[in-house]
Amino acid sequence: MSNLNQEHGKEAYIGPEAVLEKRKHYFFPCTHHFYKKPPQIVRGEMQYLYDDEGNKYVDFFAGVSVVACGHCNEQITAKTIEQLQTLQHTTTIYLTQPMVDLAERLANGILPGKLKRTFFCNSGSEANEGAMLLARLYTKRRDFIALEHGLHGRTYLTMGVTGIPMWRSDDYLDTGVTFIPRPYDPELDDEVAARHSLEALREVLAAKGDTIAAMIVEPIQGNGGMITPPDWYFREVKMLLERYGVLLIADEIQTGFGRTGKMFAMDHYGVVPDIISMAKALGNGVPIGAFATTDEIAASFNRPSASTFGGNPVSAVTALAVLDYIENEGLVERAEMVGGRLLNGLRVLQEKHSLIADVRGKGFMCGAELRGTDAQESAALTDAVLEKMKDRGYIIGKNGTGRNVLAFQPPIIMPSEDVNAMLNTLDDVLTAIEAEGC
Repeated sequence: MSNLNQEHGKEAYIGPEAVLEKRKHYFFPCTHHFYKKPPQIVRGEMQYLYDDEGNKYVDFFAGVSVVACGHCNEQITAKTIEQLQTLQHTTTIYLTQPMVDLAERLANGILPGKLKRTFFCNSGSEANEGAMLLARLYTKRRDFIALEHGLHGRTYLTMGVTGIPMWRSDDYLDTGVTFIPRPYDPELDDEVAARHSLEALREVLAAKGDTIAAMIVEPIQGNGGMITPPDWYFREVKMLLERYGVLLIADEIQTGFGRTGKMFAMDHYGVVPDIISMAKALGNGVPIGAFATTDEIAASFNRPSASTFGGNPVSAVTALAVLDYIENEGLVERAEMVGGRLLNGLRVLQEKHSLIADVRGKGFMCGAELRGTDAQESAALTDAVLEKMKDRGYIIGKNGTGRNVLAFQPPIIMPSEDVNAMLNTLDDVLTAIEAEGC
C-alpha cells in the first residue's frame, strides 16, 4: 500500500515498525500486543480484518467478544452515521429519545425475569462498578464475594473483585472481598470442583453473610480460561445467597447478547440475577456499558448520579440497531448452531493432538487449553500457535491464568465454511508444531 498523503487533517501513513516505535515512546509500558510481528490493521468488514499491505484475516476474536454483528456492519453503521450527523451528544440530564427507547427495548423481551431499569455508562468496568455500588446501596452492606481467577474491570471496586493476579495492578485494593475457589480445578472432575466451590461459599456466608452486599460472577470466565460451570452450579449459588440476603451480580460483559447461544449466558443455568452488567457486543464497537436491575433494587439508587457519555444518542441508536440485527438475523440461534460446530471441531482436534489438554465453552465462546511440559512451555506453545495462525490468515485470542488457552470468540455472523477452514488450518499448525518438537 502506498503512503497516504497528509490531507484533510489526516496523519501521513506509516508502517507497522514505525507504529511500534510510537507505542514505545508514547504509551504506558502496561500495554501489549499478541504477536512478535503484529500486522497493522487498517480495515474491517464483517468477519474479516485487513492490514496495511492488503492481507486479509478471518477474525476469530472479534476485538475480545465485541463485534458480534461483524466489523463495520453496514446495517448498523448506517444508523450510527445518521445519528452522528444529527445529534452527537448531550448527557443523561437532558431529555433525548434514543436512550429511553433503548432502556424500554431492553426491559421488554431482552432482559431476563423482572430486570427492568437500566443505568447507561461507557464500559464494562464502569458497568460493574455501578452494579457493585448499587448492591451496597440496596443491602446497606459493604463487602463482596468473588470467584478466584475472575476478571471484572480496572476501576477501584472492579479490580478489587478481580481474581487474576496479572490484572490486579493496584497494590492498595479494598480488602472487603472474599474469594472462593471457582468451579474448576484441572486436577479434579468438574462436578467435584463445583461442589468444593459451593462448600466454600457456604462457609463464607455462615461466617460473615450479614456483611456481604453481593457476589459477582462471570457465567463463563473469559479471561480466566473459558471456565464453564456445571449446569446446576449457579442455581445452587443463587439459593444460598438468597438465604442470607446477598445479591447476585452477573457480569455478562463478554457473554451477553447471544454469544453463548442464549441472549445472556445465565439463561443456560436457569438463573435470573439480581443485577446484570452489559457492554461490548451491545455497541458492536461503539463504546457503551450498562447495568440493569428490578424496580425494587433500583429504588435504592436515589442519590444524584449521572454519566456524561452514558446513553448518548450515538451509542443508544447503535445499540438499538444491534438488537434489531441480532433478532432479525437469528444470531442467538446461530451462535448455538455454528458455535456448537466450532466447539465439536475443537474436541475432534483434542483427540488428535496431545497438545490440547482441554476444550471448554458454549456457543461462540470456546477455549482450547494447550499444555506443554511446564507453564512456561504451555504459554510459549500458545504464542507459537497464535503467530502461525496469524501468518495463515486467522486472528484468534488467548487467555487463561497461564496465558495458555486459545480463545475463540468470533463475530456471531461467522459462516460455517470459515469455521471449517480455520479448524483445518489449526490442525495443520498443531501438526507442524508437534513435528518441530517445540
